[in-house]
Amino acid sequence: MTSWSPKPAVWEERLYLRRSEALPPPPRLHSGSPPLAYEHSGSPQQEEPAVMRGSDNYQPIPGEEKNLDVDFVNTETKSNESIPLKNLYPRLGPYFSDGRQVDYVLAYHIQKPSSIRRRLSRFGDNNFIRRLRRSLSMRNSRAHLQTKEDPEIAAQEQQTDYHEDDKRFRREEFEENLLEMGLELEKDEASKIPGIGFLKIHAPWNVLCREAEFMKLKMPTKKVYEVKQGNNLVEKIRLFIHKVTAPLHPKVDANRPQSVKSLSHPFSREKQHLFDLSDRDKFFDSKTRNSIVYEVLKRTRCTRAKYSMGITSLLANGVYTSAYPLHDGDIDGVNAESNDRKLLYEEWASYSVFYKYQPIGLIRKYFGEKVGLYFAWLGVYTQMLIPAAIVGVIVFLYGCATVDDNIPSMEICDPRNNITMCPLCDRACSYWKLVTACGTARASHLFDNPATVFFSIFMALWAVLFMEHWKRRQMRLNYLWDLTGFGEEEEEEHKDHNRAEYEFMVMRKTMRREHSTPKGEKVKLTCTDRLPAYLTTVVMMGFMILVTFAIVFGVILYRISIKAALHMSTYPAARSNIRATVKTTAAIINLIVIIILDEFYAAIARWLTTLEVPKTDKSYEERLIFKTFILKFVNAFTPIVYLAFFRGRLVGRPGNYLYVVGSYRMEECAHAGCLMELCIQLCITMLGKQLIQNNLFEIGIPKLKKLLRRRKSELDSKQEEELNKTLQRHEKDHFLGPFTGLSPEYMEMIIQFGMVTLFVASFPLAPLFALLNNIIEIRLDAKKFVMELRRPIAAKAKDIDLVNTCIWYNLLRGLSKVAVIVNAFVISFTSNFIPRLVYQYMYSPDGTMHGFVNHTLSYFNVSDFQPGTDPLEPLHLGYKVVICRYKDYREPPWSSTPYELSKEFWAVLAARLAFVIVFQNLVMLMSDFVDWLIPDIPKDISLQMHKEKILMVELFMKEEQGKRLAARDNCTQDNCTPPSSANQSPLQPRSRPVSHTNCC
Repeated sequence: MTSWSPKPAVWEERLYLRRSEALPPPPRLHSGSPPLAYEHSGSPQQEEPAVMRGSDNYQPIPGEEKNLDVDFVNTETKSNESIPLKNLYPRLGPYFSDGRQVDYVLAYHIQKPSSIRRRLSRFGDNNFIRRLRRSLSMRNSRAHLQTKEDPEIAAQEQQTDYHEDDKRFRREEFEENLLEMGLELEKDEASKIPGIGFLKIHAPWNVLCREAEFMKLKMPTKKVYEVKQGNNLVEKIRLFIHKVTAPLHPKVDANRPQSVKSLSHPFSREKQHLFDLSDRDKFFDSKTRNSIVYEVLKRTRCTRAKYSMGITSLLANGVYTSAYPLHDGDIDGVNAESNDRKLLYEEWASYSVFYKYQPIGLIRKYFGEKVGLYFAWLGVYTQMLIPAAIVGVIVFLYGCATVDDNIPSMEICDPRNNITMCPLCDRACSYWKLVTACGTARASHLFDNPATVFFSIFMALWAVLFMEHWKRRQMRLNYLWDLTGFGEEEEEEHKDHNRAEYEFMVMRKTMRREHSTPKGEKVKLTCTDRLPAYLTTVVMMGFMILVTFAIVFGVILYRISIKAALHMSTYPAARSNIRATVKTTAAIINLIVIIILDEFYAAIARWLTTLEVPKTDKSYEERLIFKTFILKFVNAFTPIVYLAFFRGRLVGRPGNYLYVVGSYRMEECAHAGCLMELCIQLCITMLGKQLIQNNLFEIGIPKLKKLLRRRKSELDSKQEEELNKTLQRHEKDHFLGPFTGLSPEYMEMIIQFGMVTLFVASFPLAPLFALLNNIIEIRLDAKKFVMELRRPIAAKAKDIDLVNTCIWYNLLRGLSKVAVIVNAFVISFTSNFIPRLVYQYMYSPDGTMHGFVNHTLSYFNVSDFQPGTDPLEPLHLGYKVVICRYKDYREPPWSSTPYELSKEFWAVLAARLAFVIVFQNLVMLMSDFVDWLIPDIPKDISLQMHKEKILMVELFMKEEQGKRLAARDNCTQDNCTPPSSANQSPLQPRSRPVSHTNCC
């Protein structure tokens, strides 16, 4: 005989007892405790968790009548050896106590008596809390906890009790409405998580069928057909690549035939004979069941109060603390059964399979279409980065191979030229030899060579090919996942529910205008109501952008001042490589600022969007994405844009420099140009954001949270592991992080896409770094979704855009178009590509690059320095300098117009502008041609979709014909008139289920 006793329900106000026949209690784990509510029939052997159904009646029992110290004895555990593991330990899996599947869980706070709350607030020691819980098993022990209380504190706690009672009443009404909708509920208030109760929800078969018909869910029918592959060249190449890469595919679809597909049709209760219902438990998978229950939760509302509240409002007001579907099971452990979650962990979320393709079909099956499409898009993007990375490495290696043959860098490194350059700063800096810039000139050639022009054109076409490839891949997935008939009407009908914040603001407005509003008029928020929020958004967005500009300007001042300080230093090591030190430290400062501001701007964008009170989730996501993208884009690319297009162009000339903030002279580029500094900034920003912000944060923050939770619970790893073995599935998932949407993941990749395409002419290794990051990113995100986050609600989607908007696709297309213009200006104005061409074909005496360096340097007479700006050490080089050189196209001091812009400057400027126009139009024309050339829908998919329509018509025609024949035979036997076929249309939809609840 095994005896067990439940934990005393000391926090509970009332219990529900069911007046129906009791079932034998299920076997219990030695370390577990039964749920809170039990049916009482006079015998302890017939106790059962209170599983609530719509046909049950309930009776509240006052708290004074509860017996908190009853030991329940189970006399039927001797025959448990023959019970399956699922039934023997039902509490550890996603099941009710009688073995039914849990489809959804609502968590809520359990109200504590005020005297105990005061005691717990005074004593924060965990040991005291544990001793207190043990002492509460005796009712007379409560008398010892009474203390003299402050009247003000007592009034506050009475108000808290009132709010807790109000929440409990709303929960009771909401749960009654769920019962009337046909859902089955089970409460568990004796969990191992103190102060938290759980409501487990199960959808029976009739509810699943009713809601599936209402939601127009496409389900596979008994009819299957052969999927024929295309015969054109593109499809043959695709099939060949698929066969060659077969070892790289995950082993998750081995038992599923690839050449056969079931014909799908929206589910209908009238046509259940069309579907394979031999195994009802598996017809609706867990993902579909979760989404069905979520739709019921969204439509069910509390209406007894003055203002109705849906599940979103209940969550926002703390009536329920969280709502989530459950994971299928455990990943590891002795009792871990085979499930989709475990398979995803082994074949997708493990770093050991980083070289394999993703199991997109299994991801979609477990997480839903939206998550599946995100990882499918990320996989396509990562695959397309492979050729871009290869070409970028080839361009970089070409620069390495030709650096010794580059005539301009050879001239700079030749000490025989003996070119004396003007000081780089006032007073502290002295004259310097051009030969000291030899290393910078050679390094610049690695990224500033003729191959970068070809690479810019290639990347522009690559962006178009990527978009077209994704369109085709998306259409193939839509066909395989039966999303081809998923229109905007269905999506809008089921997803545009009002947000909790909007309902709350409407409620407040209704209360203010209760007597002035005509009866029957619907109250809603207008633009006038939102005007203060809109003004706040405009002002804050402008202010944040100005803050970004100010920080970039501060880094500019840092570079100017640190350069002067290093020149004045007496340490030879500090003066040995001033340029590299200043560039690197400034880039690192920019990176740190970008990472900090990224997190700050994300919070600001979320706050501003919440302030505007959007009506629907769709509107909220659109506004949040727009604000976040603007702020993060400006934050990430402002330092890069400054280096590419402004540095070195707002300098002036020796004797007439441009000064800011008093005596700070604007910085100028090195002789080889600003491209090398742009490359360093891009490299550090991209690597830093990917390694620190994207990867390190995603790995470190969850581990830090886990460590803090372990320290807070005072458990070591072994104790926590033992405790985790005894937790139920809904308790384990309660500790996981909530799913907050895919917007941060998309935003991260969009910014990276901008880094790869916008300034690729200055950094050809950007696709390689992005590829390496994404290989890690895919497995990091996979591990996060499988292990660290609660299971998201499965949501359908036809494309990568959230809530069926075009914002992500438009951002990608916009960035690819802007990238063409940006790279055209980088090649023309930042690099020396155009000046080299102009010199070679207009000014070179022999048609070579010999003399190019001397051609780009102007002359300056040191006697023309402004007072107080000449060097403090004019004899630094060992001789007196009369004429120094500086990089610009200006007239010499001995000409009739000294220091004016020369005709060479205007010739180079005209060539630069002409190149921008030609490059931009040529590349965009080629991109549009490629876009036109590649069809969005693969030909074989188009044929298969047409075939599906024909097969569906034939199926219903055969069904209609069979019904007519059967009706004719019956009428022949009974001598009656056959009914009209018009009244028996197989395509006639059923009406929406009627309920007292309102659709939100």
